[in-house]
Amino acid sequence: MLHAVLSTATEGGETHSPVIPEIYDLVWSAVCFVIILVFFWIYVLPRVQKLLDERAEAIEGNIAKADEAQRKAEAALEEYTAQLADARAEAGRIRETAREDGKKIVAEAKDQALTEAARVTASAQAQIDAERQAALVSLRSEVGTIAIDLASGVVGESLTDDQKAKAVVDRFLADLEAEQASTGGTK
Repeated sequence: MLHAVLSTATEGGETHSPVIPEIYDLVWSAVCFVIILVFFWIYVLPRVQKLLDERAEAIEGNIAKADEAQRKAEAALEEYTAQLADARAEAGRIRETAREDGKKIVAEAKDQALTEAARVTASAQAQIDAERQAALVSLRSEVGTIAIDLASGVVGESLTDDQKAKAVVDRFLADLEAEQASTGGTK
């Protein structure tokens, strides 16, 4: 088939190369190219440019929004950090105040306990003194009664007279004290 094309071209006397196009093909191709170029230049390229511009604006808007969000996040983080530091400082002050209050409460409790102990001790001492006094009075009365009974048995007469009984008891107690004093002095 290639041989047939070459032989037809050589018979007319003109040689035509299949690689180089004819002039009319070049002209019509150039006209079509110019029409398509104008169509693209007038209609397609502005739309593509508009689409690209809108896309660039949207991206720039999103970047601005992201920057704003990042600034807000940084501000919120700084505020949170400041609040956290304030809260820690406040907690430290509260702990210190609680320690001081605890020390005061313990000191007050100790003071109250010491005061109460002193009051109880004074009350017990007063009660002991009162009981000793009562025991001395009771003992003196008992010793007096026993002394009168003994003296009645020794003397042989009844000592029911209160004056006599008192005098005998007083003399007996004086003798007893004197005897104790003399025995205590010789030892």
